[in-house]
Amino acid sequence: MKWKLTLKFVTTIISVVIIVMIINIIALVMVFFAGQNVNEKDKKFSTVLGTERFVRNFHNHILVTKENMYVDDEGKKELDGKQTWIQILDGNGKEIYNYKRPKNVPFKYTPFQIVHGYKYSGGVGSASTIFIGEKIVGNKQYSYIIGFPMRKVEKQILIYNNGEIGIFMKNATGTVLLIDSIIALFFGYLFSRRLTNPIGNIISGVEKLGDGDYDIYYSPKGVYSDVYHNLNNLSQTLKSNKIERKKLDKMREDWIANISHDIKTPLASIKGYAEILSDDEYEFSKEEITSYANIIHKKSNYINELVDDLNLSTKLKNEKSMIDKKEINLVKLVRESIIDILNDPKYSDSYIDFSCKENIILKDVDNILIKRVINNLLYNSLIHNDAKVNIKVKIIKDEKVHIFVKDNGKGIGPEDIKYIFDRYYRGTNTGERHKGSGLGMAIAKEIVKAHGGDIKINSKLGQGTEIEVIL
Repeated sequence: MKWKLTLKFVTTIISVVIIVMIINIIALVMVFFAGQNVNEKDKKFSTVLGTERFVRNFHNHILVTKENMYVDDEGKKELDGKQTWIQILDGNGKEIYNYKRPKNVPFKYTPFQIVHGYKYSGGVGSASTIFIGEKIVGNKQYSYIIGFPMRKVEKQILIYNNGEIGIFMKNATGTVLLIDSIIALFFGYLFSRRLTNPIGNIISGVEKLGDGDYDIYYSPKGVYSDVYHNLNNLSQTLKSNKIERKKLDKMREDWIANISHDIKTPLASIKGYAEILSDDEYEFSKEEITSYANIIHKKSNYINELVDDLNLSTKLKNEKSMIDKKEINLVKLVRESIIDILNDPKYSDSYIDFSCKENIILKDVDNILIKRVINNLLYNSLIHNDAKVNIKVKIIKDEKVHIFVKDNGKGIGPEDIKYIFDRYYRGTNTGERHKGSGLGMAIAKEIVKAHGGDIKINSKLGQGTEIEVIL
């Protein structure tokens, strides 16, 4: 994976460099041809063209009289300024006038000498580069030679073959592209390593997380600092989840052990009394049969309640339950739940205070399930606290309906309260008065969530607990 990323970056960089080189070649060709059309007035960048133009236009400074031909004063001044000399020839190539002609320059030229001298620097026997112009007077044509110092103006002859130039340009272009590609490959590799090494670390970190190794940390720096930071956060989150999962697994194992014990105990009683009743050798009185039957019935109901809790919790957890919503009066529902509990002889001496400013609060809910929530909360307060516990139930309506169940009992410690709504959890203060399934609070929360509501808890050890149901 790392090499694939590196190769991708290197290929991209080489492609960009090659494109840039092609553009540069095209630009150089365009600049070259544009230079051929440079403004003739710019002598600084067109020395040769400026020199030839000077020579061609110099005929204006050559004057002719009946007796002779000469250069005017302005022309001489220009010749002196350029440190040049001039020689005027007649139609036969013989000198008829000169100005500052070097001594080793001939007085008469053959056509070959003129061509040779114009073609090559120093071709007329002096350290001069000559240019040739003409002056027409009437029907006569005169030639003039102007020589420039070779240190200032020099000619080079370029002879080439079009086919050879094409091959040379092709080979040169290929060589340049090859060299540029090698350079681009080298620097591209160095550049891509800086980009791909962190990606390699990130991929390695993700692979470790996938294998369950959450002990990773990368220093957040460079271009990928945010990615490193998020990877570190993910590692910590997964590590925390792993710890919590182990705790949940331990709670589930303990819960299963407790439930197994809670089921075995009444089963043992049912089995024992059933064996006694089935003994033909002993004659039981009606009172004994009734007593044994009541015990069997009570233990059977207890097991049935455990099984019902398991079924209801599973349905709610898997969202398979059918919520049968109807418009009911929540004030009446809560009041009836309280009355039913107080009518139970076990809790007839308990104190439960109910208050609500309104007599009717209508809400679309499942009557049976919401009543189950209220009963679970009230039984928790009664069972897990002393017999003298005071419970206050209050309903408040604003945009939503808030049902509060508050007691002044033992309270719940911070190590227990964060698991209070988890399945399989039974708090440390669960006593012998009620073993239960350990699903009461989890069922309450799942029922409320199934209605689109929320449930909150606030508790302190020694001060009591308050639970808020929001519908």
